[in-house]
Amino acid sequence: MTKLCVVPFTLLLLFVSCSARPIYQLPSKEHKGSKQPLQTSRPYNVAHRGSNGEFPEETSAAYLRAIEEGADFIETDIIATKDGVLICHHDVNLDVTTDIADHKEFADRKRTYEVEGGNITGFFTVDFTWKELQTLRTKQRYSFRDQQYNGKFPIITFEEYISIALDAPRVVGIYPEMKSPVFINEHVKWPNGKIFEDVFVETLKKYGYKGSYLSKDWLKQPCFIQSFAPSSIVHVSNQTDLPKIFLIDDVTVLTQDTNQTYSEITSDAYLDYIKSYVVGIGPWKDTLVPVVNNYIQAPSDLVARAHARDLQVHPYTYRNENQFLHFEFHQDPYIEYDFWINKIGVDGLFTDFTGSLHNFQEWTSPLSISDNIDGYSAYLLHKIANMLQKYK
Repeated sequence: MTKLCVVPFTLLLLFVSCSARPIYQLPSKEHKGSKQPLQTSRPYNVAHRGSNGEFPEETSAAYLRAIEEGADFIETDIIATKDGVLICHHDVNLDVTTDIADHKEFADRKRTYEVEGGNITGFFTVDFTWKELQTLRTKQRYSFRDQQYNGKFPIITFEEYISIALDAPRVVGIYPEMKSPVFINEHVKWPNGKIFEDVFVETLKKYGYKGSYLSKDWLKQPCFIQSFAPSSIVHVSNQTDLPKIFLIDDVTVLTQDTNQTYSEITSDAYLDYIKSYVVGIGPWKDTLVPVVNNYIQAPSDLVARAHARDLQVHPYTYRNENQFLHFEFHQDPYIEYDFWINKIGVDGLFTDFTGSLHNFQEWTSPLSISDNIDGYSAYLLHKIANMLQKYK
């Protein structure tokens, strides 16, 4: 028997209708009844660009698969088209994860732009309208992953991504990133002086996303807003109380908007500043636990310092393939999960393989009945902690 006979119906439906637009009703009108709530008792399983270890990243198939496999949140990168449509796509250029090279009608669109301090040549989303991008199809980023779905799925919009989460049979959070905002705002203009960040927040509000972390509104429709650009985080903080995560890159990479170093943005003084705007940080995992010649070194104190300020830590990215697993993990992703959850003590993990993280957590910390009833116990504990903070 082949594995095709057990492909979930929702994914099979995508294969036969991937050219239809939109795939989902906008706004979502499905599953309006009671849903199993978001679990809040163990680290969050964040589906990094969907289950992109199996399907091309940031596609409907990758997100549907991640939800099926148990993701708490589906994560995406939001950028814009020439005509201001917000889409789900990691790179500002189209070369690596789409079939743009096969579209000879767009051959004259190749450009060279400066992006976050370096020059990149290729085909950029900001030079295409949304109508034009609908003619493209996605492909797998890594050659060592399954290539059979290349050309099957289109790029999706921010709104379609939101609808996938809202249509899920249980509460599934979204985790969108304001990607490369400096570049996007340089090349895309919206009416009435609006900028990328404004349109991003307006889209979330349109679909009912609101509320501070663990509030009743947030638990109904969970959302973390993430960005590598601290100025973008500060900007949207004036527009929404949704929780924000400040992303942190490799130690050698400067922030794209404020030109700050890693040592500056991880200093005690900066953590004290940023905690007014964010509920946590999202560092590259090798900045938390340095690596030399594929051997992990002594962990830094960043997790401890973040936790001392009541900041969550959601590192990225966890991948099952041997080339991404450090020697101490013996080619076993479950050993890596154990290390990060039980020894380092992180609060969420960005993974390309949602199912493996879900399996590990189900085996080692299965959800109790009370967790499945609701998440309000965590909400109350959070409120109590906030009240106690005032008396320190």
